Amino acid sequence: MPTVDSTVELLHLFGDATRVRLLALLADEELSVAELTSITELPQSRVSTHLGRLREAGLLRDRKIGASTKYAVNDVSMPGDARRVWELVRADLDDTLLQADRARRQRLRAAGPEPWPDFIAGQMDRHYSPGRTWEATARGLFGFVRLGDVLDVGSGDGAIADLLAQRARSITCIDRSERVVQAARERLARHPNVRVEVGDMHALEIADASFDQVLMLSALTYAERPERALGEAARVLRPGGTLALVTLAAHSHRDVTAAYGHVQPGFDPEALRALLASVGLEVLECRVTSRERTKPYFEVVTAFAEKKPRKLAK
Repeated sequence: MPTVDSTVELLHLFGDATRVRLLALLADEELSVAELTSITELPQSRVSTHLGRLREAGLLRDRKIGASTKYAVNDVSMPGDARRVWELVRADLDDTLLQADRARRQRLRAAGPEPWPDFIAGQMDRHYSPGRTWEATARGLFGFVRLGDVLDVGSGDGAIADLLAQRARSITCIDRSERVVQAARERLARHPNVRVEVGDMHALEIADASFDQVLMLSALTYAERPERALGEAARVLRPGGTLALVTLAAHSHRDVTAAYGHVQPGFDPEALRALLASVGLEVLECRVTSRERTKPYFEVVTAFAEKKPRKLAK
């Protein structure tokens, strides 16, 4: 006999619309992750996660066909309690979203086999292919970058500085954690133009106008006084220098971000624009540039601002 806990877990399994969509498609035929991603128009990672849950619960079977894995509903050995719930759910499935899935599946079948780039055209950012990762892409793009003296505020363990080191005259990394700084020093030891120091973004022990570029990537949510931290960044920029800033947009999920040490619940783009202007920077761009694909769907703000040269008195 199933326990209360196992029954609740089973009902929870069927309580997700994406999992029901996948089961409905896989009840008719075997499909791969790539095919399911194309049919459902969902991110590959999301499809794979739900397939894993369904397979672990015994609702799906899978088999290897060359380099691909095909999934289908586990008609032969599905657990009895899961089968009863699935048969009940399946009997009443008639939804416009499921109908659209079936129509896309039919078009996929009618089109026949396609080369991989053609198959994922328009959705390339949702699919993995060997060697095409964000790090690989970033390293290629950074080949076009030419930087002067760079200050990386809240630099963490030096991952960004490691990418940029060969494209900059010098990089100074500042972080408040002794342990993180030590990890960064170990990572960056092979770069003679990089130094790593313990420091406070609110009170940088750096002379005015020392840097051509300042990076604040995912750092501002850790600032007790964001306006002070931005003021310090503006102070150490040379005239004509640029600040690049990435941070979370304003949100209501403090319970999630507090676990990561955030003290600020993100920033509204217009409010951030005003903060940047208040410390004497000319804002070139400040807007939401991306939205995460997993709950709670955090949005990310990207901002670029410039320190204008002082006008000479006539």
